[in-house]
This record gives sequence, structure tokens and C-alpha cells, in this order.
Amino acid sequence: MKRIVFWFVLLGISVQAQTDFKPHVSNFNMTSFTYKYNKKWSAYIEAQARSIEDFMLPNYYEVKGGPTYHINKNNAVLIGVGKYGTYRDSDLYQNEIRIWLQYIYSHSIDKVKFDHRLRAEKRFYKYPQTDTKSNTERYRYRLSATMPLNGQKIEPGVVFVNAFEEIFVGPKDPDNFKRNRTYGGFGYQVNDWMNANLGYMWQKEFSSVNGNKNYHFVYFGLNFTFDRLKDYSNPGTIHVAD
Repeated sequence: MKRIVFWFVLLGISVQAQTDFKPHVSNFNMTSFTYKYNKKWSAYIEAQARSIEDFMLPNYYEVKGGPTYHINKNNAVLIGVGKYGTYRDSDLYQNEIRIWLQYIYSHSIDKVKFDHRLRAEKRFYKYPQTDTKSNTERYRYRLSATMPLNGQKIEPGVVFVNAFEEIFVGPKDPDNFKRNRTYGGFGYQVNDWMNANLGYMWQKEFSSVNGNKNYHFVYFGLNFTFDRLKDYSNPGTIHVAD
């Protein structure tokens, strides 16, 4: 575990050391909904709103989701599709449709849960102001760790800490290494079906053409998970659905 944490931190430090730091405060808001149909299948929907240039003015949104197949308790795959929009000076600058294939491997060491997420994306762009189109691919890897602070596992009433490191790579146009994200924050499991997260996300954009950019996000997330087989009016009771 110590070796994993060491290399995790070293990666973040080495990436930061490569570029000049330029402070920029933004906000990153996310809401997700997961519906568990049975032990093998679930559906996922996520919505985001971000203020990239001005903290109080959202100028980016995304809505995405897809079905997830749970191979077993440690492995899952998802096929997703999403719509993304970027605004500049209150005008729509970029429309994007994205499809992706995702694989997650999860495991635990003591109380700490680790998630390894691999994602391959195909991205289709349209620029309304110039009436042009383009497309590209991108590949992402994220390692996240979650640990409860006042309990042995994540359950109602438990406060937890969460951190992740994510790297983005793709075809050289002109740079293979696209982006790096580092996050750290706290969460609270409100009840069986909702938790909230608050933290700080540092994002580094790499571009030899437009220059490297640093963004510092205040991150807030709400996550809802509903299980078709669980009766929430009577906690702990499981009923078999038709």
C-alpha cells in the first residue's frame, strides 16, 4: 500500500514540476444517478456544470450515461454516450458528442478501497460559429482511493476521504499527453442512497500550441444510488421484485 501511495504522489509531483504554475479558480459541480437493476446490470447518468473562466458564470456542461455490466464484485464494464457544450462570451463555441468504453477494477486494502478506471473515448466536435466539424480519440486512466474516517465501511452517517489521480492521453495533434487531474476531498454518506462530496481539484492542460494552463476547481458532487431490490422504507429489508 505504501508503494502504491508513493508512486501515486510522485506522478502528481513530477507532472506539476514540468510546467509553470498559473493560478486560476473555477468551480466543478456534478450530480450522478445510479440505478441497480440486479446484481449484474445497472444504469448510470451524470450531469456536470463548470465555470472555467469565471467562478460565478458556468460556461461548460455535460450530460452522459450508459449501461454497466458487473462481471463480478471487482470488475465492471460500461458503454456510454454523452453531450458536451462549451461557451465563450456567452455564445456556444463547441458542441461535442462522445461515446466511450470503460472498464473498472476495484479492490480493498484494509479500510481503503481502490478503483482503477480505464476509458477509451471517441469524440465528435461541431463548431457553430465556423460551421466546421472534427473528431478525435482520447484515452484515460484514473486511480482513486476512498477511506472511511469514523467507521469500518461506507454506510449512513460515515465521513470519508477520497483522492484520485487521472491522466489523459491521445493521438498527437500535436501533443500525446493532454491533461492531468489531481483531486482530494471529503464526503458524507447521508443515507442508503445519497452521499455528498466537497474537495479541491487541480487540472493541468498541456498544449504546445496554446500553452499550458492550470485550473483550480472547487469541487462539489451529489451521488444518488437506487437499488431495485432494496426497500428503502424499511432499511435492511430486501424484497424480490417481479
